[in-house]
Amino acid sequence: MDPKKTETEKNKNDWSLVEFIKFAIITLIVVIPIRMYVAQPFVVNGASMSPTFETGQYIVVDQLTYHLTDPSRGDVIVFRFPQDTSKFFIKRVVGLPGETIQISGEKITILKKDGSEVILDEPYIKLRKDSFTETKLNDDEYFVMGDNRSASLDSRIWGPLGEEYIIGRAYIRLLPASKIDFLPGEFDFNN
Repeated sequence: MDPKKTETEKNKNDWSLVEFIKFAIITLIVVIPIRMYVAQPFVVNGASMSPTFETGQYIVVDQLTYHLTDPSRGDVIVFRFPQDTSKFFIKRVVGLPGETIQISGEKITILKKDGSEVILDEPYIKLRKDSFTETKLNDDEYFVMGDNRSASLDSRIWGPLGEEYIIGRAYIRLLPASKIDFLPGEFDFNN
């Protein structure tokens, strides 16, 4: 056995291990902050946002935007469920901080901070099953609802969503490939 060849192979293996470790460290330094503060993947589970989102759809959530601006009416957001923060929900923002939301049957009326009134036109809703409720939001609360109103556990049941629970907005739907979309489900109510 040639000792030079063995030493060369050992050095080559040591170099490969060192390069792999460097690559792993650099990857962690880049990926972890992005995953924690910029974008995060989520898989939709449940029928509360059907037909806009279905179980098994893979989305990427933008976690950065709401550090720069506030959620808007019509945004689809992912948040921690206030009653069990280990669970994540996906819903649509219907009411903004300081507003009063009135729901009567299929009619949703928003009394804005400036005193004006908006009646929501929600063409993405297939089935409505709402009863009467009125909720006044504090300056750090949102009213969120699922698009599948008859199968959604949302602000109608557990109350307003505090802004501290919001993770971010649905930014890209990646799967299924036939439904790839940028800002999926976003709807502009013209506030």
